[in-house]
Amino acid sequence: MSDTPKNIMITGGAGFIGSHVVRLFVTKYPESTIVNVDKLTYAGNLANLKDIENASNYKFYKADIADIDEMRKIISENKITGVIHLAAESHVDRSIKDPFTFARTNVMGTLSLLQAAKEYWESLPDKFENKLFYHISTDEVYGALELTNPEGVKAPFTTKASASDHTAFGVDFFTEETKYNPHSPYSASKASSDHFVRAYHDTYGLPTIVTNCSNNYGPYQFPEKLIPLFINNIMQNRPLPVYGKGENVRDWLFVEDHARAIDLIFHKGKPGDTYNIGGFNEWKNIDLIKVLIRTVDRLTGKPEGSSEHLITYVTDRLGHDMRYAIDSRKLQSELGWEPSLQFEEGIEKTVKWYLDNKEWVDNVTSGDYEKYYDKMYGDR
Repeated sequence: MSDTPKNIMITGGAGFIGSHVVRLFVTKYPESTIVNVDKLTYAGNLANLKDIENASNYKFYKADIADIDEMRKIISENKITGVIHLAAESHVDRSIKDPFTFARTNVMGTLSLLQAAKEYWESLPDKFENKLFYHISTDEVYGALELTNPEGVKAPFTTKASASDHTAFGVDFFTEETKYNPHSPYSASKASSDHFVRAYHDTYGLPTIVTNCSNNYGPYQFPEKLIPLFINNIMQNRPLPVYGKGENVRDWLFVEDHARAIDLIFHKGKPGDTYNIGGFNEWKNIDLIKVLIRTVDRLTGKPEGSSEHLITYVTDRLGHDMRYAIDSRKLQSELGWEPSLQFEEGIEKTVKWYLDNKEWVDNVTSGDYEKYYDKMYGDR
């Protein structure tokens, strides 16, 4: 899309990644209207956006993306020209217990948005010109990768590695051409939504982009996720539950780097294309946890590593994929994006944020954050 002012609808904008994207767009594009649509389920927290909630170019709607009539209303009333779709149920463990909720939100919600955007844009004189439906997905749709190096030794990367490092060691990773092979109800629901987005592009000519990103971390992440959960547990001297032997490998991406990538792709990406977003930053879970322990211990005045006794190995999760790794070279070569932080730098920044924002953590863990909407908006 061009850089001219737009009316941009961001779904899931009160969530972890979404709040960073909303903040970036509200502050960077004051001439554009940013419409945040969020159902405010347990993971949606408007307190994440306190610093921009009164901005003149910002609007918030509490709404369910699966309610197509409400999506039609919001899109038409605000004359939306671009949709950045982040709203999703995203926790694998929850999807195993309740797959129907994931199908409703991630599949039917995406389909409702696609149809509502298509109908509104088709009604305009310029139709799909200078419009974009940008769908944010996950690397989990690709399935799992092996851990073997060329000699067959189990040796996943545990430090930041570049694309050339991966290639030199003969280690496989996900590209935009990798076939989908989801293993959990969560990843299956996201794979289905990706297919619907591409189907709307191929069938109706709707201008769409799909991105698949690796694991995000950083400020404002709901503490059911590994990194904020373990930071909080270390601070509270609580057990650190590690699935299996902790050998599962993930590629980690600092959330602000992801928001920058979304901004770049939204404005410069090619409709109909897919872009992978990752940090070339793979860590075994157990090694990541030990970095967290050392960092939290040091920043709270304890001997580094003294909290390792909190590590507790638990039964592995059903269908637990062994390794994810994203190849971001297309995004790097075509649009010039690359991650700005080494993992240790991002972890330091993240831990400091959680230590400095104890009130936010306490409000989330106690459930008090759910009262923020009523305080700000009441019954709208």
